[in-house]
Amino acid sequence: MKRYLCIHGHFYQPPRENVWLEAIERQDSAYPYHDWNERVAAECYGPNADSRILDEENRIIDIVNNYEKISFNFGPTLLAWLEKHKPEIYRKILEADQKSIRRFGGHGSAIAQAYNHMILPLANRRDKRTQVIWGIRDFERRFGRRPEGMWLPEMAVDSETLEILADEGIAFTVLSQHQAKKVRKIGTEPWKELQKEKIDPKRAYRCTLPSGRTIALFFRDEHVSHEVAFKKLLDNGEKLAAHMMKIFTEEGTEPQLASIAIDGETFGHHHKQGEMSLSYALYAIETGGQAEMTNYAEFLTMSPPSYEVQIVENSSWSCVHGIERWRSDCGCNSGKYPQWNQKWRAPLRNAMDWLRDILAALYEEQMSGLLKEPWTARDHYIDVVLDRSGGQIDGFFETRARKRLNAEQKRRALKLLEMQRHAMLMYTSCGWFFDELSGLESVQVLHYAGRAMQLAGETAGILLEAPFAKLLQLAPSNLPKFHDGKKIYEMFVETAAIDFYRLAAHYALSSLFEHYAPTAGIYCYTVEQKSYEYLESGPYRLAVGNALFRSEITLEEARLCFAGVYLGGYNLFCGVGDFRDRAAFERQGDAVKESFYKGNEPELFKQIEASFPEKSYTLWHLFRDEQRRILEPILKEQTQGGELLYRQLYEQHLPLMQMTADMNAPLPEILAVTAEHVLNEEAYGLLQAEKIDAPALVQVMEAFEKWSLRPDRKKLCFLASKRIDDLMARLQKRPQEPELLSELEAHFRMFEAVGIETDLREAQNIYFRMGKTYYSRIQERAQGDPRSSAWMEHFAALQHFLGIKVL
Repeated sequence: MKRYLCIHGHFYQPPRENVWLEAIERQDSAYPYHDWNERVAAECYGPNADSRILDEENRIIDIVNNYEKISFNFGPTLLAWLEKHKPEIYRKILEADQKSIRRFGGHGSAIAQAYNHMILPLANRRDKRTQVIWGIRDFERRFGRRPEGMWLPEMAVDSETLEILADEGIAFTVLSQHQAKKVRKIGTEPWKELQKEKIDPKRAYRCTLPSGRTIALFFRDEHVSHEVAFKKLLDNGEKLAAHMMKIFTEEGTEPQLASIAIDGETFGHHHKQGEMSLSYALYAIETGGQAEMTNYAEFLTMSPPSYEVQIVENSSWSCVHGIERWRSDCGCNSGKYPQWNQKWRAPLRNAMDWLRDILAALYEEQMSGLLKEPWTARDHYIDVVLDRSGGQIDGFFETRARKRLNAEQKRRALKLLEMQRHAMLMYTSCGWFFDELSGLESVQVLHYAGRAMQLAGETAGILLEAPFAKLLQLAPSNLPKFHDGKKIYEMFVETAAIDFYRLAAHYALSSLFEHYAPTAGIYCYTVEQKSYEYLESGPYRLAVGNALFRSEITLEEARLCFAGVYLGGYNLFCGVGDFRDRAAFERQGDAVKESFYKGNEPELFKQIEASFPEKSYTLWHLFRDEQRRILEPILKEQTQGGELLYRQLYEQHLPLMQMTADMNAPLPEILAVTAEHVLNEEAYGLLQAEKIDAPALVQVMEAFEKWSLRPDRKKLCFLASKRIDDLMARLQKRPQEPELLSELEAHFRMFEAVGIETDLREAQNIYFRMGKTYYSRIQERAQGDPRSSAWMEHFAALQHFLGIKVL
């Protein structure tokens, strides 16, 4: 009897992009990172690509790619983000799949996922099929092969979903033990009902579908999967390995598969350094000969099903009531707010179903004269989503259009297809999973609905927001200030919507603070300047111009003119209008410029509104990242007086504070708050200086300790780590310079002396690679070469600070 182990990680993040910009804006809750994708990538996705194996002295002896040894799936929307923002992590994920193909008998460890984490049993058949097709095409484009398996979001399953998987050539999926209803050995009778007894998860099963097709099913070991995810098994790699080995039994002669499946974010994000425990467990199991690593596809080939199974219809892995968590107040929630209810779930789904059906009818009606087989065209639209180049779009229309389409017809068709894309995205499961309708995830799906309705209005002139909001009135919020879904929609969706006028205002106002090229990209838009004039008068700034604004998603264009003014502080104002002709624009611009030079603010505002009457905007209307970029220096300027008062108060009372410390008495709160602020600002400045003043940094950190104050360790770690990473990146580019090694050593000693922790992951990765490659080359020429000898000495000294044993 052979033993095989398969650990599956489901790597997924709820989509968080601004649906009008196709980009994630700053999320303050992810501090010090820009957003949660960036934070989880730093804590989980990257660490699993470069996971550490430690010796008994906690020194790194190897760095391994966990993805090469486990089974995994990544949500397509997450992979799209990684490809753009973390290309090195993305490359290592794809590379791991290629290596796993060689390792596991030609079967890659990556499996596909239904596209945007929609609960498939709650979807209509058409949406189910598109979700599966999009997931397969996305997988093929990234991994360069057909997927053998597919992950079902939340493991939510019904027979119709399995039929579609089988119809699209998917060989298997993974479920949880309680989702098996009946089992029997193939060719025998009768079926065995599974009620209190759970299905044996150590083999593959065949599921015969109503159509007569079959699909293979694997079942994760629920108990051990739960223990790994929630019972601190990831605190220790040896304990993890021992626990997984308990799945095996001594019974029978057929191969056994120990299969666990959990959220991939468990390894590093939910459990700090959980990826290292995973690496060590796999290392210990393999070197100890306790079991062989495999993936589901390889095991299915080695040990085809000898048993068959029937599923529990409409079941999932994260709701004991089946799939009610995504449509009713079933009692499943995070547990953080026991006094809350989720009565909002059913009205939210009802509103979305109403909107979906309206949009489907509109899509068929509007698209019938443009494309052959509109729903088949939607299935193939994923090729455009993955590559929005002009050639791809032209090829799509050449294949799908009923006739040769002009530019306006293409834009109309793209809008309708985008409307359908957002009509699917609005069903992303996270919108119902958590506790409150005003939460980020629920508001996100409302944004998708808002964008879909905006596109419906633009293509068919149909206004759906009012009846949709009326349906949302039936969705009660747990928070009195929000009352219901209608108010939440008005507060968070209507105010966030973007059109070309707001885009033009953003361009005009941000151009007062940053230079744009004549043709510039702003998120998913292109701006082509036709005329632009920048003026200054004392502290005041004015931008007047007109430009062609173009969406890279729908190819829609608008020629707009604008005047944006900055009058100091947070006084920004912009008027936007339609461009009619050059003469009219020049009259408008001249009138605004004349008012600007007069310095009469009320007259200037009136003139901008009169010259550009269509829309007016302020700082509030800028997109969030640029809003912050502009706001930060404004705030700094406006708070300089306060900073000076803090500094004066600190310096004035410094003798008193020192005396208080000598007497072991606590500082009065007002002095503690003042000193804490001043010292943190000093520490930030020192760490960001061209050259760190080490004695000054020591003095600042000693002051924190002396007065029992709290340094902002998150930000100090972030700044110090960036300093180390920058030096290591320079060393990687110029590895022959011992001076850089000496400088790194000095920085490590300094940070160690003052108690500032650093995130060494990227530095360790670079050092480890250099130790395995470049070090041997230097060693060959070290004899008789003092510079090479010095390099080796300094390089070896860094092992201590980096916690690595590589030489």
